[in-house]
Amino acid sequence: MNIHELKGRKVGVCVSGGLDSKTVARKLKDLGLDVLCFSADLAQPDESDIQNVATRMAACGVETVIVDLKAAMADACFDMIRAQAQYDGGYWNSTGLARAVTVRGLLAEMRRRGCTVLAHGATGRGNDQVRFERYTNVLAPEMKVYAPWRDAELLAEFPGRKEMAAYLTSKGIEAFVGASKRYSTDANLAGLSYEAEDLESVETPCNIVTPQMGVWPQQAPDRMENITIAFARGRAVSINGKPVTPLEAMETANLIAGRNGVGIRNALENRVIGTKSRGVYEAPGMEVLGFALLQVYQAVLNRSATELLRQMSAIVARDTYDGRYYEPAKRAAMAAIDSLADPASGTITLGLYKGNMHFQSLTGVKASLYNMADSSMEASEGLNPRSSQGFVEVQAVEARAMARAGQISG
Repeated sequence: MNIHELKGRKVGVCVSGGLDSKTVARKLKDLGLDVLCFSADLAQPDESDIQNVATRMAACGVETVIVDLKAAMADACFDMIRAQAQYDGGYWNSTGLARAVTVRGLLAEMRRRGCTVLAHGATGRGNDQVRFERYTNVLAPEMKVYAPWRDAELLAEFPGRKEMAAYLTSKGIEAFVGASKRYSTDANLAGLSYEAEDLESVETPCNIVTPQMGVWPQQAPDRMENITIAFARGRAVSINGKPVTPLEAMETANLIAGRNGVGIRNALENRVIGTKSRGVYEAPGMEVLGFALLQVYQAVLNRSATELLRQMSAIVARDTYDGRYYEPAKRAAMAAIDSLADPASGTITLGLYKGNMHFQSLTGVKASLYNMADSSMEASEGLNPRSSQGFVEVQAVEARAMARAGQISG
């Protein structure tokens, strides 16, 4: 759609309260369009009070509806943790996950309030345009989508931040451009991503970033801090002996892991549209909860189950990144993962020290396949080492046949 095709429609605009959001909202109002703005509360660590978004947008003459999606975001975080679903470079895909939660939550509210068009502020160069539009298409196919930063008319009028600021100022709206930033950020309960500006160069070190959810490892305390997490069927149910909801688990894990420098990654990832993107990703809670659950998985999953988990994990990670979170392949993969996670109950203690996570103990894993006697190097009541003779001899038949057939090199 272009801006003139919005006439006669009620437009729901996804906003953050920044310069871009204010410019689009005010421009649509100036054209006499019926505009209602929406923003998601995802427990963003960079927003001290989410109601400030509505306050900032009010200056543009628009109402902003804040939709509380914190609990939904926490549940989605545990989907990723159960799936061990990390994307390119081994980072937790906090932004892609947040888009799935955001669009679903905002669409429900937009439809309830009579909106027939969703407008988003994603540019034409990244993943978010694909995510916003695909989620709208699959969840509300009757809704139209307007992407202002792919509209040639708007791009000609507002080629940069300077023109946006001048426009808002002419309308009597505060438009703080600020000093040139070294990178941009996007935050939610799962984590915080840093990209663009100076970070676009792979010659720029990742530690130009100032973490907002924690600290760099060298700034963490000079002593180890233990964290004890109890899991039930792949979900954290208590931390340090205190029962927690999924939201409380994420908030607590973010705090403890963050102050110990855990969970900061640099990644060069493959974007949906085929380009490469460089980013620095901060996800302390996801990192410590994911690593802790992995220790439980290692106790309860045999080799075939572990291989299946890895395969399903790759599907979940890819589809979450690609904006296919609600589609059949991802749902089927999560159903398999839920089955694998069913026996994953137990309590793990980790020692956190300057960005590292050290195994301390694993207890209460009733479904554990680990038996000390079976694997002991000492005399025990477990596996009789003499019993392995026949197994090794059977293996030798195939090995020698392959050698005789000339199928072995090196």
